[in-house]
Amino acid sequence: MSEETKEYVRFQRANYIVSDLKKSLKLYCDVLGFINQYESDAPDDSYSYDVFEIDHSKKVRWAVLGTENQLRVMALTEIQDADLQAVPLPRRCAIVVDVGNIDRIVKGAADLGCKIHHEDELVTHDGRVGREVGIVDFDGNLVVIYNIPEK
Repeated sequence: MSEETKEYVRFQRANYIVSDLKKSLKLYCDVLGFINQYESDAPDDSYSYDVFEIDHSKKVRWAVLGTENQLRVMALTEIQDADLQAVPLPRRCAIVVDVGNIDRIVKGAADLGCKIHHEDELVTHDGRVGREVGIVDFDGNLVVIYNIPEK
């Protein structure tokens, strides 16, 4: 099999649509700890308009986020002056993030006005026990944070 036809899969990044990029970065970077690796205005012919079904009259800007060990794993796409409809329930997607300090993150997200779901005990398939909490961002996107203490 040639290199051109070799099949593979590699997860690149998740993407959330947001209405206010600057406000969203306060949650995703300042509270959750992502690193804003770059921001850019989308070109008028960006594929994002098509796949997210964005009105071409709207200006789009995005930020691509990572961590110290993971480059470009999350993107936030801002549709400027958009009246985003509420995310339908049940929620259709979430990002799940392993964090070191749940209490600090929950407090920071709550201080920003994000909805915080009740904390739950997390029991993994292999019996490890930790904590998990759901956080809903300003636009209804779900972030589930968790921590499993090392033994």
